[in-house]
Amino acid sequence: MSIFEVSTARVEALKVLSGFRRDFYAGIQARADALFELTDALLCTDGPVKTLVDLALAAEHRRGHGALYDGLNAGAIEFAWLRKTLAGLPLPRYRGRIVLAVDVSNWLRPDAATSSDRLFCHVYGRAKSNAQMIPGWPYSFVAALEPGRTCWTALLDAVRLGPTDDATAVTADQLRRVVTDLIALGQWQPGDPDILIVADAGYDAARLAFVLDGLPVQLLGRLRSNRVFLFPAPPRPPGTNGRPPKHGAVFALKDPDSWPAPAHHTSTETTRYGTATASSWERLHPRLFHRTCWLDHDGDLPVIEGTIIRLTVEHLPGDRDPKPVWLWWSGTDATAADVDRLWQTFLRRFDIEHTFRMIKQALGWTRPKLRNPAAADRWTWLVIAAHTQLRLARPLAADLRRPWERPIAADRLTPARVRRGFRNIHASTAQPADAPKPGKPGPGRPAGSKNRRPAQHHDVGKTVKRELSLTARQNAAVG
Repeated sequence: MSIFEVSTARVEALKVLSGFRRDFYAGIQARADALFELTDALLCTDGPVKTLVDLALAAEHRRGHGALYDGLNAGAIEFAWLRKTLAGLPLPRYRGRIVLAVDVSNWLRPDAATSSDRLFCHVYGRAKSNAQMIPGWPYSFVAALEPGRTCWTALLDAVRLGPTDDATAVTADQLRRVVTDLIALGQWQPGDPDILIVADAGYDAARLAFVLDGLPVQLLGRLRSNRVFLFPAPPRPPGTNGRPPKHGAVFALKDPDSWPAPAHHTSTETTRYGTATASSWERLHPRLFHRTCWLDHDGDLPVIEGTIIRLTVEHLPGDRDPKPVWLWWSGTDATAADVDRLWQTFLRRFDIEHTFRMIKQALGWTRPKLRNPAAADRWTWLVIAAHTQLRLARPLAADLRRPWERPIAADRLTPARVRRGFRNIHASTAQPADAPKPGKPGPGRPAGSKNRRPAQHHDVGKTVKRELSLTARQNAAVG
């Protein structure tokens, strides 16, 4: 690439970054200057964020620490505006198509008894099969994945799951909003490959595929190893009476005797996992019942057919006896090339785990001790805006490495290294925030006086199940 091309690329990257900063400022409806400068302080502070009040000491934060907390507690951000702004930015593509990953990350608040809307969040322990349930705020994130082994993703949306929410329904609405925005902003056009949505085993991929029917999307989800699927019903012999069968032979993931010959069987040599072997079976569907998420479904339950893929590798880093990975794809009639593309795309889903670690450890997403969940939502979107600016600043950043660190090519910089040099880029970007006006802090509560308005304590967990159980007990007592 010539010097002229490099200069043109840098000018274009700076233009896109400045445009996003203006749009981000326009999406803040109240306490805009305080929240915008808080995001700049988050980007320009050296090292990981330990406490929220330390950000007020950054040179980019020209206001006091009181304005910092006032912005989070009393500010207002138009989340729909920011979603559309993120969807309109340049997005990465994996083999010519948009790949979205959806996953939940928990903001643990075990000691926040006065914070409402907390749920029991599943947290893995240090040893195998040593999981815990800790109170916190679970957030569902949607991110666009990049090709190749990378720690970058493009965060597009975040929704906090509440005590009365159905996780599958909330995720389906979230994905529908994101995909609709991508189509409206021209990121996907008729004739392009369908958008691929990748999910982990905690999601019901078949349910999501049914709810998102009508959109140009395909679902690829991991399956638990104890799942059971069914083949299509065999054709009926002529002259047979009675109701036709709805299901065919059983396909149990744990029972190799129930597996017929696969439709495709591929073998690929990899650098990290040795030989990767994939087998696929066509037109398999789960058995559905009128309960849980299908309780309110009118009429006969649908038959949602897809393709099951079994992936095995020789070894994993630190594990010489890896278990097979089972995947379910909402499409049918897959070719051998499709099978390889799908499992290779699923491996890119783990890049979002690097993003979660980045926003938690470096940007301090879960560090603030905020009481109000609405303030937690505002802080979450500030972190997303900061991570987006780091992604847009990649072509502008220099490798400011420590003496003991190895050099990294400009196109391989990690988010932490881009943040290390963002203060040098910050001066060249748009600065829509106004200068602070002189003022003085309020008197606060008089010294020695007692707090006569204690905060309310809230229970943890789902509230819908409690209401149903209470109603059931009342009906049983009446009966």
